[in-house]
Amino acid sequence: MRLWHNPASPFARKVRIVARETGLLPRIEEIAVMVSPVNPNADLAAKNPLVKIPALEANDGKVLYDSSVICEYLDSLHSGEHVIPSDATRWDALRLQSLCDGILDAAVLCRYETFVRPEAYRWNDWIKGQFTKINNGLDALAAEAPAWNAHFSIGQIGVACVLGYLDFRFADENWRGPRPQLAKWYEGVRQRASFLATMPV
Repeated sequence: MRLWHNPASPFARKVRIVARETGLLPRIEEIAVMVSPVNPNADLAAKNPLVKIPALEANDGKVLYDSSVICEYLDSLHSGEHVIPSDATRWDALRLQSLCDGILDAAVLCRYETFVRPEAYRWNDWIKGQFTKINNGLDALAAEAPAWNAHFSIGQIGVACVLGYLDFRFADENWRGPRPQLAKWYEGVRQRASFLATMPV
């Protein structure tokens, strides 16, 4: 299998963590590519018409996207402990994944607005609106964090990617200050081998 990704992408990081947590990494060739909303990557476009990462080419040649679909596919390929539960906790895990994907959507859009868009055309009220979504989502995560303990399914993988991306791109936002329980949980998770191996540079 081949996985197109960029080390800075939190969505690609989620897939890369799943690949490591499930023991599937030896079966995957990771291909780092540069992507931009204003300068599409032609090679990636040949694999994913949306020209977005991550994209996974399976052994039969079919290409899967987006991150949630890829994670579910990878989780179907091994016989170990699954990151996507099949019992009654499945819906909580998928709901948490969806919440994290929404937070990341808002954060990536803020990154584009503040880094890619020319300063004269930036819309500050729109940026504030996206950060409202981010902060609302973080508050919801903080309320749930005490119940997670050592549990690390697809939902918690998503949370780790959210917090890692905020540290990477928005370090000045101090998400930890008002959410000490979430920060405490993150300090433990960030020591996992899969998390350290996928740290964005």
